[in-house]
Amino acid sequence: MPTPPPPVSVIMPVLNEERHLRASVRHILEQEYDGEMEVVIALGPSTDRTDEIAAELVAEDSRVHTVPNPTGRTPAALNAAIKASRHPIVVRVDGHGMLSPNYIATAVRLLEETGAQNVGGIMHAEGENDWEHAVAAAMTSRIGVGNAAFHTGGEAGPAETVYLGVFRREALEQQGGYNEEFIRAQDWELNFRIREAGGLIWFSPELRVQYRPRPSVRALAKQYKDYGRWRHVVARYHQGSINLRYLAPPTAVCAIAAGVVVGATLTPFGFVVPAGYLAAIVAGSVPAGKGLPLRARVRIPVALATMHMSWGYGFLTSPRSLARKVIASRRPAVVRTAA
Repeated sequence: MPTPPPPVSVIMPVLNEERHLRASVRHILEQEYDGEMEVVIALGPSTDRTDEIAAELVAEDSRVHTVPNPTGRTPAALNAAIKASRHPIVVRVDGHGMLSPNYIATAVRLLEETGAQNVGGIMHAEGENDWEHAVAAAMTSRIGVGNAAFHTGGEAGPAETVYLGVFRREALEQQGGYNEEFIRAQDWELNFRIREAGGLIWFSPELRVQYRPRPSVRALAKQYKDYGRWRHVVARYHQGSINLRYLAPPTAVCAIAAGVVVGATLTPFGFVVPAGYLAAIVAGSVPAGKGLPLRARVRIPVALATMHMSWGYGFLTSPRSLARKVIASRRPAVVRTAA
């Protein structure tokens, strides 16, 4: 008689997700997986109908549970959900992520085949309107995110980090869970600690999660500013964790700012740098927007510039006080298996 698949716990940090929560949970509950499953939703202080929808999901399916997350912070939500869960495999899903039908079964198989502590795949951005289509195209292009495999795809193999992640519980417990000081970049920081402890992080294009982009320029700018800000904190906290890909956006911001100043005060030739950047993102948006309607294609350069400039600005202006706060805490909150 074949051994049944291991039971899994799916954890979801949720805040203001009324638009996508029900569909995201449906994609989990309809997984092609024969093992036992539970879904633990950590509810932040939402101002929309998220809590109401979560209550409906709990009433409709006994596999769904909720826990409070009064802070609203993602790492605190993740730790609360991990603590309330009970199975040996922990699957992270966001409230706007849609798992492919065989995602969990494939991830469990990859954990067994590779011996990895965490496996993950492609963050497949998909929009629902012209702006979101443009952002999705930018987020899945090399000119938008460089060579990040979980954005653009690539060969299966060891990775620095992966999107979301499917973990062995013992790896999370060994590391004390997510560091709750990291409001952003908590995935990268946790995966760095796992790798430093000798664990393997594995990327596979077999794993695919549909991702819904931010719905406006302002929301996208805030998202990427926070990404850059907290990625700099990771660099301060973990020496040797930075590479050239992460330095490209702040370098571009400095070069463009210098070009504008030189062009405005000394010589018009200074405008060559910002003009060259603009030409590059316009040219790069052509292949990125292949197959999209014109209204989406013309928005791609705006999305690219918003991502690059916001990330770079966030990185450059990341206050040292954030790093001192993280370093002072040093050890993340301890996560224990629920009884």
